[in-house]
Amino acid sequence: MAIETGDGRRVAAAEAAAEAAIIAPRRPVVAGGFPARRMRRLRRGEGLRRLVRETTLQPDDFIYPLFVSEAISEPAPITSMPGQSQWPLGTLARQARQIAALGIGGVILFGIPSVKDELGSGAYAADGVVQRAIREIKDAAPDLVVVTDVCLCEYTSHGHCGLVREGVVQNDETLELLAREAVSHARAGADVVAPSDMMDGRVAALREALDESGYADLPILAYSAKFASAFYGPFREAAESAPQFGDRRGYQMDPANGREALREVELDVLEGADMVMVKPALPYLDVLARVRDRWDLPLAAYNVSGEYAMLKAAAANGWLDERRATIELLGGIKRAGADIIITYHAIEAARWLTEP
Repeated sequence: MAIETGDGRRVAAAEAAAEAAIIAPRRPVVAGGFPARRMRRLRRGEGLRRLVRETTLQPDDFIYPLFVSEAISEPAPITSMPGQSQWPLGTLARQARQIAALGIGGVILFGIPSVKDELGSGAYAADGVVQRAIREIKDAAPDLVVVTDVCLCEYTSHGHCGLVREGVVQNDETLELLAREAVSHARAGADVVAPSDMMDGRVAALREALDESGYADLPILAYSAKFASAFYGPFREAAESAPQFGDRRGYQMDPANGREALREVELDVLEGADMVMVKPALPYLDVLARVRDRWDLPLAAYNVSGEYAMLKAAAANGWLDERRATIELLGGIKRAGADIIITYHAIEAARWLTEP
């Protein structure tokens, strides 16, 4: 057998091996200090790598989404999100205790009512599915932070995030319904309300309504930069919230716009948001980093259903090491600037992070 050497000569493999054995090492002098400065020195073992690691993940960085349905009596697996289910009321206590025991920072609730209507009235009913779920979770795990999604899409018969008239989502009238929903969640015991509807002015409307109702101390986590993304598909199956006509591009952000995202965040901060969010996470890490650089508020990123489903599908086909890929993915979101990561990987990741 012969091989091609760098100078074009063809020599026997044995001769090439002998030549390689006597090649003198090259140590160029470069700005930065090589060979005195060798970046690999601190990568030699796991102990050293852990000691100098810039970004660390902990279970309390995570918020775990829960889909709660009035229409089922047993957990219903979500086919497009392997490992995830819709949960009936009555099963949440066990889930809450498990999540709390893993040290996960909190949960965010999405409700699926048994009956939907044009006004999404189940969203702000005192005995609505989320309101009852809050009470069940807080009874079982009082210290577990409960965040509630404030939106109408799961509750409206048309699947849009607000009141619809003549085919158009009405911004200002929707604000009143969202305010009622947020106050009803506060009365049920929510720790944080998170408006995801992308109506203009909704943070100010919620802050005013909460303050007037005696909940001035309840924080708002605003979905500030929420893009009209293709990565929400599995969520719409899970939450049964697909729009019955049109789409949501009239109120969710154009994926091509980054500067606009900063304006959206700025407005929410001015309106009284206590925390802000970028959603989805992975296609918008640049937006996440820009928000982090500009504001000091706690910053959340939503690692959405499509991102989760892609990784699960690749792992199921043996194309990825699921554990390594998940931790790398979540670490990348945190490295980009997120303080809080809403993720369907939370339970598995928490276990992996705490295993010896």
